[in-house]
Amino acid sequence: MNGDDMVPGLPLMDERAIILAIILFLLCLVALVGNGFITAVLGMEWWLRRTLSPCDQLLVSLGASRFCLQWVVVSKSTYVFLYPKAFPYNPVLQLLAFQWDFWNAATLWVSSWLSVFYCVKIATLTHPVFLRLKRKVPGLVPRMLLSSVGFSSLSTILFCTGNHSIYQNYLRRGPQSWNLTGDAVRRTYEKFYFFPLKIVTWTLPTTVFLVGMVLLITSLGRHAKKSFLSTSGSRDPRSQAHIKALLAITSFTILFTSSFLSLMLNAAGVFPSQEFKYWVWQAGIYLCTAVHPIILLMSNPRLRAVLARGCFLPRGAS
Repeated sequence: MNGDDMVPGLPLMDERAIILAIILFLLCLVALVGNGFITAVLGMEWWLRRTLSPCDQLLVSLGASRFCLQWVVVSKSTYVFLYPKAFPYNPVLQLLAFQWDFWNAATLWVSSWLSVFYCVKIATLTHPVFLRLKRKVPGLVPRMLLSSVGFSSLSTILFCTGNHSIYQNYLRRGPQSWNLTGDAVRRTYEKFYFFPLKIVTWTLPTTVFLVGMVLLITSLGRHAKKSFLSTSGSRDPRSQAHIKALLAITSFTILFTSSFLSLMLNAAGVFPSQEFKYWVWQAGIYLCTAVHPIILLMSNPRLRAVLARGCFLPRGAS
């Protein structure tokens, strides 16, 4: 899910490409609906009650950033489909890239802070620093969200500056001259400006995320094993709770890691977006993106209850 995914130069529209495009579109719709539902339910509660638990504040922020990110992807796909020969750095695509850069960075940072929150609140480490964080982390959530906006805005401005410089270079040279030397200019910017910037801005939140998740999964795994061995088995409520938490956290980790790898592989040019196998990889990423909101819906009691009432299910069915 890279900002450069949907630019002119897609694979030829053969039968495989058409089928894959339909699959990607459907998965994108599923992700939009899931994240939109999470954002609407928790956002409405936050608006009406003027308060929301720290965990739900992070969840609604994550759902909103993902929802906006998916809409930018759909908008960019539609524009490129309607204007396949458009210059990749024209004002419209610059605006869409600006939005994508911001919402992508916001998604990475909010996911990272949610990982830290889960780790501090759920993991059972006994280090004094960890215990102090456990008491203070709920009050730090607004600062986490504010820092996400700040970091995302800074990285977006840096990306936008590079894109705008390339466009100005294109205007100075003119279309004919750009066709002869423009690709070299673009590669130079990509190698010495964009790629190092991507490494820094994407790797930092990913490192924070993975550290939190590794600590949390290790802690949950130990407790699940102890509960399973000390009770009658997996039917014990405590064991089931640990197993469900492990599944939800593991799925979140897989989704985040897959998205990060997709970004880095595309930035490094390992899977050029012109090749069909790249879009097969993207289909797998979008599948994770579509499945994770469903997992969040099923694992959050409040969201599950709202979904059950909306589907006219009995209260006891949730």
